Amino acid sequence: MNKIKITAAALGVIILAGTGWFYKRADGKEAPAYRTATIQRGSVKPTVSATGTLSAVKTIQVGTQVSGQVTAIYVDYNEHVRKGQLLARIDPTLQNQAVEEAQAQLERAQATMEQAQSDYARNKQLFDARFLAASEFSTVQSNFSVQKANVKSALIALERARQNLRYTDIYAPIDGVIVERNVDVGQTVAANFSAPQLFLIANDLSHMQILALVDESDIGAIRTGQPVEFTVQAYSSQTFLGMVQQVRLQSKTQDNVVNYTAVVGVKNTTGKLLPGMTATVQFLTGDAENVLVVPNSALRIRPTPAMLAQAKDGIATNDSDRATSAILWIINNGTLRPVRVHTGLSDETHTQVDGPGLTVGTAVVTAVLDAANRISDDASKNPFQSPRPSGGDKGG
Repeated sequence: MNKIKITAAALGVIILAGTGWFYKRADGKEAPAYRTATIQRGSVKPTVSATGTLSAVKTIQVGTQVSGQVTAIYVDYNEHVRKGQLLARIDPTLQNQAVEEAQAQLERAQATMEQAQSDYARNKQLFDARFLAASEFSTVQSNFSVQKANVKSALIALERARQNLRYTDIYAPIDGVIVERNVDVGQTVAANFSAPQLFLIANDLSHMQILALVDESDIGAIRTGQPVEFTVQAYSSQTFLGMVQQVRLQSKTQDNVVNYTAVVGVKNTTGKLLPGMTATVQFLTGDAENVLVVPNSALRIRPTPAMLAQAKDGIATNDSDRATSAILWIINNGTLRPVRVHTGLSDETHTQVDGPGLTVGTAVVTAVLDAANRISDDASKNPFQSPRPSGGDKGG
């Protein structure tokens, strides 16, 4: 959806010039009345609208690799933490027992290996003196190798048990802010299949991002580095600024509507913006300063037979420029006449126009009124006007 911004001065004078202009035909009967506005000079900034959600640029899920009961929690929501800070502790009883058992297994394996080593040394002497057959010595040698491997395996098991014991203390992996705490003291966490999330840490909330969903019909106008304005419901009267950092290629289809994600970088030095807030985003797709503008309704007039009869000049058509042109019905020195103009940046309210003889203050017809001073349905659409150009393309 495209929108426009016009300077306050221009808006002040673009208000309707009157309820209508009245003409008399040659037979003395009253011609239709017209609602008018004036051509003004202003700034046109078309936009593409989208909605998105504010989030931290980087978040880390802090989980646990061991199961057990949470015995202590040292941080809470919104607390700032430093990398390596202790966040929580899981009951280490089972892990301590696992370490002791692994230690016992290692000692047993070492004792068995020492016995095998002694047998190997004795039998090697016999083998070297040719008092022991090669097959018998091979068996002793193999047993010694197996016992050495058993010791190595027991060492690994002991180190694993010690590491699991260390995992019972949960530390912050980065500097940041606790934005989620999903456990309480006494709660049992199970890490058998996947690591449960205990905390969610946002790295730096002074720099945030908006993941805005842009309709496929508008995504062509969005590019990296484009300025963005947005509002949030908590501060509806305040406009925040951002910039497009990325347009993701992956599309998302919901209710048969295809959208693309535009990532908007946002500075949050005041701390007002919070993760999860819904942002109404306006991507600034163009900018035209100090140009002539008219209400869009002035470009949608369908001339009545009376208007055609009153028109001083005929309507010249040129199929080659219909894509960027439209018809304005202007009133100059009391004379109604149609003028083909080039259209530029536009939204659903106003359009930039350019053409010969257009000047600030010239009255243009914005609606044809019937005898009851109501807008005539017959004059609501201009058959000579091409479809209004998109807000991002300026006509010649």
